[in-house]
Amino acid sequence: MYKESFITYLRFEKHYSVHTLTAYEKEIDQFLAFADQESYTFDAIDFKFLRYYFSTLRESKKEARSINRSISALKSYYKYLLREGLVERNPMSLIKALKVPQKLPTIVEKEKMVSLLDQIEGELSSFEDLRDFIVLELLFGTGIRVSELVSIKEIDVDFYNKKILIFGKRSKERFAPINNTLLEELKRYMLEKKQQNFQNIIPELVVTKEGKPAYRELIYRIVKRYLSMITSQKKRSPHVLRHTFATALLDNGADLNAIKELLGHAGLSATQVYTHNSAERLKSIYKQAHPKA
Repeated sequence: MYKESFITYLRFEKHYSVHTLTAYEKEIDQFLAFADQESYTFDAIDFKFLRYYFSTLRESKKEARSINRSISALKSYYKYLLREGLVERNPMSLIKALKVPQKLPTIVEKEKMVSLLDQIEGELSSFEDLRDFIVLELLFGTGIRVSELVSIKEIDVDFYNKKILIFGKRSKERFAPINNTLLEELKRYMLEKKQQNFQNIIPELVVTKEGKPAYRELIYRIVKRYLSMITSQKKRSPHVLRHTFATALLDNGADLNAIKELLGHAGLSATQVYTHNSAERLKSIYKQAHPKA
């Protein structure tokens, strides 16, 4: 019911990411299918039915985070419908998100990451090797998201001022500073990229071996492959490098507000999770190093 217009609104007016659009569409489809299964017309859906729906999700052993994603999607959906005059009331207004135990971000040891990058840099023998190195350096060196990485154009790199223009969530712009090592490697990468003589010249910075724009799955594969060389932990995604970047800055005394700006967080609450992560690391170091711990 009006799902297509809602998704269009999120895409073109709210500028939601493809990942979020897919997730929201899936949640709405699931909800509407459940209502149909229960022989409920859309107009008959009320607070009691919604509470029943979410209780069935809990009974099916869905995690609180997954249920909260469904709640978030349906809240946005009904808010849109009410604003457009497509419904007379918002039955989601009394539904509250579930309490979720705070999970500390998964990171890799920054020393291991630096050592890995040094090793890779000394063994670069092909364009793909150099491309993979640039991907790792950008993720670990700037803390950007995967969606932001694949959106970077060559023109976004400001070599003179040592920064990259990043288009974050909701198309919000920010600059990510880059270190001298990454600066020189980016110059080398762009030159190698030009020498590949790809059939089509595209503006995107990171490309496939065929010269096409890089995509999320490719970045995930690159990161997982290289992180497998230094850690056995289950989570080895690009976001682990974002978490590692933020934790490393905090451990070295960076201001929390500065980290917030570098990560492109809308509010400080999202950044504060790293203070807990840093505290846990300090406790771990204390237990290992102090004779009376």
